[in-house]
Order: sequence, then C-alpha cells, then structure tokens
Amino acid sequence: MEPDEVDMIVEAWQRELPGTDLSPMQVLSRINRVSHHLDRARKAAFAAHDVEPWEFDVLSALRRSGTPYRLSPGRLVAETMVTSGTMTNRVDRLVERGLVERSADPTDRRGVLVSLTQQGRSTVDAALEELLAQERAILSALAPEEAQHLADTLRELARNV
Repeated sequence: MEPDEVDMIVEAWQRELPGTDLSPMQVLSRINRVSHHLDRARKAAFAAHDVEPWEFDVLSALRRSGTPYRLSPGRLVAETMVTSGTMTNRVDRLVERGLVERSADPTDRRGVLVSLTQQGRSTVDAALEELLAQERAILSALAPEEAQHLADTLRELARNV
C-alpha cells in the first residue's frame, strides 16, 4: 500500500521519539482528515441547494419523523443537540424562508409544533441527494464490503467514546 501523509507524520515522530506508541495517530489522524473532506463535501452539497448545515439538520429531523413531518421544538432540540434558545432562533429563520411553519399543538394548549412545508421537504430531499452523491464519491475508493466493515468498526468505536 502506498504511504500517505499520516504515514509520513508517524515516521517523523518515530524518528524523533523512538519507542513511542503512535498507533492511535495511525487511526485518528486519518479519521480527522476524512472528516475534513466530509465537512467540505457537506458544505458544497448544502450550498448547491441554498441550505446551511444547521438548516439541513433541522429540516432533516422533521423529514425523518415521517408524515406529517411535524415535531415539537423540544423534540427538535433533542434531535439536533442544541439549546432551546438556539432552536427558537433557527425555527424563526426557517419560517421566514418558508421551509417550516409553526402551528398550535392540538394535544397541548400551550404547545407549538413545527412542520415541514412542501418547499422545505423539496429542499431537504434535494440537499440529501446531493449529500449522498458527495459521500458516495468519498467512499468510492472502498469496495462495498470494506465500507460496511468500516461502518461496523466506527460504530463500535463511537459506542465507546
């Protein structure tokens, strides 16, 4: 296998600090580099559809919820891991763009529900397709079974972090 940048970095550290266990760097530096490429690909995919990454997060949480594509602000907070104040601001901005709408919660007089509009659904679906195309390109160097093995390995790693 042809050496990459991480191999060169590890080799340099081995030269400077012989005997140091650099095996974590072999894995995590590569994950970091792939993450950097993925961030750029995500931004490009979303920009192609005039969507910010945070907008995609909110819209996709609503889309994944299934028909009628509606969640409470509290559920959106849990899905996107932001504060309630941040979510209020985000929903306000998405309402202004016509991507979501607020309505009264029929089961709670004080509650509000956030729903995906048709424009929001079309936008998130198109952005997702673009994102998947970008992600497929990133993974194209791997055979399908290699990609599945990597997914399984990363799942195990993520469970233990």
